[in-house]
Amino acid sequence: MGIDRVGTFVSTQILLSQMQRAQAALDDSNRQVASGKLSDKYSGYGGKTAAMEGARSASAHAQADYAAAQQASSRLDLQDSQLSQLSDLAGDVRQALTKAAADQDSNALMDQMETLFEQVVGVLNANDGNGYTYGGDNSQTPPVTVKTLSDLVALPSISDAFANGTVKTSVRTGNDTTVQVGLLASDLGTQLFTLFQQLAQFDGGVNGPFPSGTTTPAQQSFLESTIPTAANAVADLNSQAAANGIRYQSVQSSMTQLQSSATVYKDFVSKLEDVDVAEALTKLNQNQIALQASYQVTSQLNQLSLLDYLP
Repeated sequence: MGIDRVGTFVSTQILLSQMQRAQAALDDSNRQVASGKLSDKYSGYGGKTAAMEGARSASAHAQADYAAAQQASSRLDLQDSQLSQLSDLAGDVRQALTKAAADQDSNALMDQMETLFEQVVGVLNANDGNGYTYGGDNSQTPPVTVKTLSDLVALPSISDAFANGTVKTSVRTGNDTTVQVGLLASDLGTQLFTLFQQLAQFDGGVNGPFPSGTTTPAQQSFLESTIPTAANAVADLNSQAAANGIRYQSVQSSMTQLQSSATVYKDFVSKLEDVDVAEALTKLNQNQIALQASYQVTSQLNQLSLLDYLP
C-alpha cells in the first residue's frame, strides 16, 4: 500500500467543494458584469420578482400610451393647420360675396366660387398615408364624394356629398381616459357646401346667371343674404380649430405625465435588477482570487507525502 496519499482524501473533497463554490461565484460575477443584471432567473430576485414585473408591465403600458398620444399629437397639429386653411377659404368666400354685394358687381364671382370649392374639397379629402383624415371610421374612402359645383348642385341633399363614417377617432391617454382627436368632413363642410350649393343653384336659376357686371336687384338681395351664412361658416370653423387646439394641449399634458410615469417605473425596475458595476467588478476580482487560491491549495495538498515527514 502506498503511503504518499494517506489522510488527504477528506481534505481533498472539502477543497474540491470549496473550489466549485468559488467557480460558481466567479461565473455569477462574470455574468453580472457582462449583463449588468443581478440575475438571469426570477429565483435570483426572490420576493422582489412580483414588484419588479408589476413595475415593468406598468412602464410598458405607459410607453405604449405615450406612443399613441404622440401620434395623436402629430395628427392634431396637422389638423390645426388644415382647419386654419379651411377658415381662410371660408373667409375668402365671405370676402368675395361682400365685395360683389358692395360693388354691385358679380364679375367672375362664380369662377372664384368654383376654385374655392375645389380647394375646400381638397382639404376635406386630405390623406395622411394611413387613411383619410376626416373619414372617421370610414377612413379608407374619400369623405367628400363630389369634385365640382356642378356635382354638388346635382345632389338631392347636401348630406349626399359626404361619405365619411360617424365615429370620430379617439386615443387613450392613460388612466383609462381617452381624448377625441378625429373630426368628420361632414361636420366641417356642411355649412360651406350648403352655401356653395345655394350660390350655384341661384346662378343656374331664373334670376341667374350672375353677370360680368352690374347685378340685378334680385341678385343684389340674394348676395346680401349669403354674407351672414358665410360669416357663420367662418365662426364655426374657428370654433372647431379652437377645440382642436384644446385637445392638442390636453394630449401634450398627457404625454408629459406618461413619459414621467414610464421613467419612474423604469427606474424602479432598474434599482431592483441592475447591478452596481463598481461593486460587481470588485466581487469579480475577489472571486478570481478566491478561485486561484483554491487551485493552489488543492495542488499543494495533492503534492503532500508522509515521506516528507518521516525521519
